[in-house]
Amino acid sequence: MAVSRRTLLLSGAAAGAATAVTTWPLAASAAPYRGPLRSDPFTLGVASGDPDHDGFVLWTRLAPTPLAEDGLGGMPSRDVPVQWELAADEGFRRIVRRGVVAARAAAGHTVHVELNGLLPAREYFYRFKAERYVSPAGRTRTAPPPWATGGTLAMSFVSCSQYEHGYFTAYRRLAEDEPELILHLGDYQYEYAPDTYNIPGGNPRDHEGPETVTLANYRQRHAQYKSDPDLQAAHAVAPWAVVFDDHEIENNWADEVPEQPDPSFLARRAAAFQAYYENMPLRRTSIPRGIDMQLYRRLHWGRLATFHMLDTRQFRDDQGCGDGYKDCPAALDPARSITGAEQEAWLLDGFNRSTARWDILGQQVFFGQRDNNSGPATVVSMDSWDGYAASRDRITRGWVDAGVRNPVVLTGDVHAHWADELKLDYADPTSRTVGTELVCSSITSTGDGADVPTGTHPWTPWNPHLRFYNNQRGYVRTKITKDALTADFQVLPYVTRPGAPVHTRATFVIEDRVPGLHQTADNPTPGGNPALRTGDLGSETVRQETERP
Repeated sequence: MAVSRRTLLLSGAAAGAATAVTTWPLAASAAPYRGPLRSDPFTLGVASGDPDHDGFVLWTRLAPTPLAEDGLGGMPSRDVPVQWELAADEGFRRIVRRGVVAARAAAGHTVHVELNGLLPAREYFYRFKAERYVSPAGRTRTAPPPWATGGTLAMSFVSCSQYEHGYFTAYRRLAEDEPELILHLGDYQYEYAPDTYNIPGGNPRDHEGPETVTLANYRQRHAQYKSDPDLQAAHAVAPWAVVFDDHEIENNWADEVPEQPDPSFLARRAAAFQAYYENMPLRRTSIPRGIDMQLYRRLHWGRLATFHMLDTRQFRDDQGCGDGYKDCPAALDPARSITGAEQEAWLLDGFNRSTARWDILGQQVFFGQRDNNSGPATVVSMDSWDGYAASRDRITRGWVDAGVRNPVVLTGDVHAHWADELKLDYADPTSRTVGTELVCSSITSTGDGADVPTGTHPWTPWNPHLRFYNNQRGYVRTKITKDALTADFQVLPYVTRPGAPVHTRATFVIEDRVPGLHQTADNPTPGGNPALRTGDLGSETVRQETERP
């Protein structure tokens, strides 16, 4: 019997469906391997990423004992051949590619299969096999051909998933939306030892192992996160494009400068980069070289959208005035940069060459100005673009001067939903809007949070470009067409226990050639009783829960 796509990808039936296939012919030879695997090595699921018009990356990692302290996942210290299949249907009756690749011990027994030569704008299904064990199946897709301007892209973006602060239900709800592309904008995992970063009332879950410092630590931590079934569902449903922020290494690091003095920081950074690459569906161009990793890159969705994926950690100057919220002269220093000169030139060149309807910056920290002082001083976060105002001004003026048709900045980091309009002169509230920023809340970080009935932040009176704020956990779901980008701010009433429903807290539309935010009239009424999806195949109306701060 045919297995429905939702059942295949979300209920864990993929592994059972895959075992119905009896033959897996090897497409090529692999490194010799002695000794059978004694238990299922596909405990961390599967993933795909960085889609192009003719290919993408397929990923898995072998780890029969994923939380092993040595970070090796219970695998032997030998390379293991892994077969892979790519099909045009979820039942794997129409195989379009297959092959074999070595899961190398030196790379934590991870697998990256980088494919090209496929048909554009197509949905594909994939799976892996190691000896007698078959992985769950994943769904992925290629982007439209480079000349395509029409169609619709369903894209969702997320950030900040602190395992200890709650359950990854938001990942599950995102997977149920069945997007075509998912962006992760940083803080995929957190570095802290258990009982270090606590929320009021205590953390509902604990990290395994100490604070991540060594390669073994980071491998174990990634494995703990990847063991979560809700995160696995989100990885299996669509290709991802990822960038790191700070917690993939340590809080608020800046280039070669750690938050606190640490003579071993560069070794820690190299270990974190290696583990990050091993555990993400990235192309070989992102393989780390010591403390360096090529992460900024572009993804093209035909001519509908170009995604400029940025790295605002690896090349930035140290935060001014010792970090924190400050009225700091260094924030205005034109010599300081959050991207570094080379990445800035790459981005500006991309603006000048762009033929896309939508130019979208996927990046980590708040872009627009957020002044927390109602008086004459400008007190802003030194860790965000506010702490590098000249760098922000060069980027903003760059897209204005290049005539970018629709610039949109996507942001994570701040553990709350925001929407704001971007200016060349934030001191003049009447100055024209030249772009739009959409900020996703966290998946779990800082715990349940609370609804903000007005949808406005206390700083809004003197920051009128800040148009929306909500302090619940969730993600942002978008629909992109040639005429408009529609953003739904999806929220969960709680994350400190599993199974939360999700609902749309607000919807904004950005119209083609009209920078700025237009809120739709059919948003749920604050304090009302919207239909909250429970995660089953249907929907039901339940009482909206208002959480206390």
